[in-house]
Amino acid sequence: MALKNDLLIRALKRQDTERTPVWVMRQAGRYLPEYRKVRKQAGDFMTMAQNPEMVCEVTLQPLRRFPLDAVIIFSDILTIPDAMGLGLYFVTGEGPKFKRPIQNLQDVESLPVLNVNTDLKYVMDGIALTSKTLNEEVPLLGFCGSPWTLLTYMVEGGSSKTFSKAKTFLLNQTKAAHLLLQKITDASIDYLNAQIASGANAVQIFDSWGGSLSPEMYQTFSLDYMKQIVAGVKSKHPDTPVIMFSKGVQHNLTKMADCDADCLGVDWTTDLSLARELTQGKVALQGNLDPCILFADDDVIRAEVKKVLTSFGDGNGHIFNLGHGMQPDMKPEKLAVLVDAVRTYSTKAT
Repeated sequence: MALKNDLLIRALKRQDTERTPVWVMRQAGRYLPEYRKVRKQAGDFMTMAQNPEMVCEVTLQPLRRFPLDAVIIFSDILTIPDAMGLGLYFVTGEGPKFKRPIQNLQDVESLPVLNVNTDLKYVMDGIALTSKTLNEEVPLLGFCGSPWTLLTYMVEGGSSKTFSKAKTFLLNQTKAAHLLLQKITDASIDYLNAQIASGANAVQIFDSWGGSLSPEMYQTFSLDYMKQIVAGVKSKHPDTPVIMFSKGVQHNLTKMADCDADCLGVDWTTDLSLARELTQGKVALQGNLDPCILFADDDVIRAEVKKVLTSFGDGNGHIFNLGHGMQPDMKPEKLAVLVDAVRTYSTKAT
């Protein structure tokens, strides 16, 4: 069965579209009162993330409110390290933590090889149920975290502002670092392929902390491994689009465009016009409104949406998105203004 709305897929493949497709990162989240209700019912984050019915419900909530062109499965980038036995838990106000962070080569060598269809079956079940419930209305996106981004949490034991432990691990325990990155990479390839087999129409790699590395270290410890993931997905699912989103890496967009991903996510610190210049039409581009603009007045939101569309300019291959995710204290009404503005200003005359 064909997708009823395939705008996103066409844009990812740089084909003609009658308007710019729009979805936003973290569109299923705490800014929605209906999400908070399910979250309260679940009791804690992982209980909700491991319940396919709840996953399906919160994934589809944004689509009921807004005429979006895609939904992204409700999950977390840390499912792989959790399945590897690091003891993921969440602290209110502090985010994710691991009970058993990685400290040395022995810790890395003792990590299990995952069978994603059993160890992460709850993710596949959530995707399968959501895909069936969606009934081809819009594309369903799957995702994983980049190996470097997952390494930061696994070594730091949680989130970090400086990444000092993670970077020291790269520099002083390089063999262990590469082994860990490879283990995450291998698991991520299996994970994304299983998501596609379960019903995901496209997948995204979230490299949230790529911008914390120097260009040289980014190439060695992040981009090279993401390139492997893209190749591993494309070898099994050549027609499924892959989006690569690295935050804060303007200096590497040119290299990223040669990694065989279909689309690069761009954060709000880089104009799309420059991103187009750097990537030379090799990839579609996704982004890139500063999320904080959603705190502004409606007229300001509309004007800023128009600026993003103008910055990309004419041509195919643009997916409108935020330069990062929705924030918990944002108002749903503001996202409605954004979506309406994208649809209004990007519709092409026929």
